[in-house]
Amino acid sequence: MTALLEVAPKPDSRPAPERPRPWSSRTTWAVRLTGITAAVGIAATVWLGLWVTPPDKVQGNLVRLVYVHPPIAWVALYVSFGTALVASLLWLWKRTRSPYWDRLAGAAMEISIVFTALTLLTGSIWGRPTWGVWWAWDARLTSTAMLLVMQLGYVAIRRIPASLESRARRCAVAVLITAVDVPIVHFSVIWWHTLHQGATVLNANLSPTIHGSMAWTLLVGFVAFTLAFVWMLAVRMRIETLSDALEGASLELALDERRAEVDELTTSGERRAER
Repeated sequence: MTALLEVAPKPDSRPAPERPRPWSSRTTWAVRLTGITAAVGIAATVWLGLWVTPPDKVQGNLVRLVYVHPPIAWVALYVSFGTALVASLLWLWKRTRSPYWDRLAGAAMEISIVFTALTLLTGSIWGRPTWGVWWAWDARLTSTAMLLVMQLGYVAIRRIPASLESRARRCAVAVLITAVDVPIVHFSVIWWHTLHQGATVLNANLSPTIHGSMAWTLLVGFVAFTLAFVWMLAVRMRIETLSDALEGASLELALDERRAEVDELTTSGERRAER
């Protein structure tokens, strides 16, 4: 009886790892509706931009890239990166510190990388017939490329093995450092004489230089790509939550296996001592 009591496992008082709850039907339909609306909006932007709006008096048909390039840059610089910055600040503040903000920052930063790369790509497509080259070391282009490199560095830092808290801390600091480049990208056209044209909507006088059907098409593009970001963020957040839960469960399983091995060795040692 004494031997059985010694061999019996001790109850585990540690809390079980938190498991993410599945989306409710309302949330699922809301995410789907957002994605469908974004896809329809992007398709409408392409249709209006290519076949409805007139060519520009100066740029001709090149102006049609305006309906895509500025909305993509808007999401890359302000919406997605801004979300990552706010989430990182909320994690660094002790009163609001939560794993949710770290996941939100990581998801938003990954989406920002996609849109930043698309910003450079669409800008190069516009620059080839306008400037005669695919790439110029212009202040706006160079600072945007630096932003992309720093964002990729953030992802590399996030992949370094560490505890969730350590990873969240260094990633939040990396976002703050990267944020220094965003004002440089925004004001580069004003601070330096660059090849890049000035802002079409968010200029210093807050007076849009685009009107009529062209303005409405640009507005549809801004709304559509913003909704696309919201949909991508919701899906990426879900994946990030499941990934953290799987990582936590794997860690708990590994620890339980090590504890079982230690308990088995201890029990074997006690038996040998009794003999």
